[in-house]
Amino acid sequence: MRPRIILISTICFFAVAAVNALHHSRSSKQVIYANKPVAMAQLPSPMPSDSAASRKIKLALILDTSNSMDGLIDQAKTQLWKFVNELSKASVDGAKPILQIALYEYGNDGLSSRNGFVKLIASFTNDLDEISSKLFSLSTNGGSEFCGEVIQQSVSSLNWEGGENDLKIIFIAGNEPFNQGSYSYKEACSKAVNNGIYVNTIYCGAYEEGISTFWQSGAVAGNGNYMCIEQDRKTVFYDTPYDKILDSLNTELNSTYLYYGAQAQYRQENQYAQDNNSGYFGSANKAERSVSKAGSFYNNSSWDLVDAYNDKSIDVYKIQNSSWPEHLRAIPIQSRILIIEDMNVRRMQIKTQILDINRLRLSYIDKLKVASGDQNSLDEAMLKAIREQAVKKGFVFDAIVSQ
Repeated sequence: MRPRIILISTICFFAVAAVNALHHSRSSKQVIYANKPVAMAQLPSPMPSDSAASRKIKLALILDTSNSMDGLIDQAKTQLWKFVNELSKASVDGAKPILQIALYEYGNDGLSSRNGFVKLIASFTNDLDEISSKLFSLSTNGGSEFCGEVIQQSVSSLNWEGGENDLKIIFIAGNEPFNQGSYSYKEACSKAVNNGIYVNTIYCGAYEEGISTFWQSGAVAGNGNYMCIEQDRKTVFYDTPYDKILDSLNTELNSTYLYYGAQAQYRQENQYAQDNNSGYFGSANKAERSVSKAGSFYNNSSWDLVDAYNDKSIDVYKIQNSSWPEHLRAIPIQSRILIIEDMNVRRMQIKTQILDINRLRLSYIDKLKVASGDQNSLDEAMLKAIREQAVKKGFVFDAIVSQ
């Protein structure tokens, strides 16, 4: 493996739903725990109940975690929330789709050779905090990169079931020859295409080198797009006067969550941990996460009573008292429901404020881009690939951010 610094934008996700301003709220109390990052255990992520008419975006992200890929992993961490927001403009037949994300790593000596140096990190989930946590848990180590093997495993092992018009996408990124390993990449990509899955390849290096090492051939076989990333190209972050306002609103937003169930403490700590992780890369990146949390793809009905009550995914009368937040256990059920409704009103108001502030922020950033001459072309190249494939499935994109 040739050592190099490789910085890349690799994540494309869809998020969004209209949030209406509400004009009143009732006061209620909320317990807040210490805001600190913690080591996250691996937990299963319950999926939301989908109606037969719901359209899905299923995206599997496959990352090379061999020695030279530290920059790739860092950029995956930083770009998560940005791409969620950019692609939040997607809709189909006037409705917002359901987003499900899976994560694989490959090419790391710390992985089992018997499994082709491939590891499933997260099956398809809608829990964005969990995906962020998994990304921050990745580390690099020298290894053998077998693209055909990891593609065929992702096609065979993940649950790609869904409607014919669901958008199913694989993104695989790396910098070693695409044809390494005993499993044919052409056979793996053909298997993906036969299951209605696009395979997009991202070569971390020079464009012509990616062609000569079969990364373009992999994209052609997978009915997807081939892209290359310049190894020294860095992601540009634009700090704005609105970042601190969004950070303050994010703190207020956190206070509206009513964590319930056996994983309540873990979920709360993980939410705070991912806030802190996003802030590690600066205020601009943390602002992106705040905006993502105001969109409908940030839905936590498996552990938040407000989301679960709105989704009608639980019957509050059937929740065991021990699963309720401790400060609500001693009051009548009708009073608890009023508190949930109060929190929902307050949350919608805060989300509306976040989205309004974000419009001003984006306008400010656009002016900075023009002044600097940086149009963030790497990001746009990635978005272009996703949009092309989404349009084929009947998705459309709003001209402005309107979550």
